[in-house]
Amino acid sequence: MDGNHKQRDGAVRTIQPATMAAPGGHYSHATVANGMVFVSGQLPVTVDGHKLVDASFEAQAQQVLDNVKAALIAAGSGIEGLAQVRVYVDDIENWPAFNKVYAAWIGEARPARAVVPTGALHYGFKIEVEAVGVVL
Repeated sequence: MDGNHKQRDGAVRTIQPATMAAPGGHYSHATVANGMVFVSGQLPVTVDGHKLVDASFEAQAQQVLDNVKAALIAAGSGIEGLAQVRVYVDDIENWPAFNKVYAAWIGEARPARAVVPTGALHYGFKIEVEAVGVVL
């Protein structure tokens, strides 16, 4: 098992990819249990820890989706392994912009999805995404 995967109780592995900034709290970017990958809510933070608070919605969405993909890959999955995606946006007016970025990112995959307008998000971000997939 490499340094990105830590076994806990024999059934759950925590995933902390070197290709992502360290989590901002007491959580893992993803966990793997029983062949399922659970990706924590991802924010628009670059690998070097830069918070894209002042970036456009589209730039924030792309970074978040890139973070989801990095967590999936580190867990032994990928976009094609996605089963469910939950998207939190600060304003439902951002829905069309998100859908355009998401369609280009996800390609032919069609996991279940929800888009939830929330109002203000942590640090003033405009978007957060969490996902569930399977190990490939």
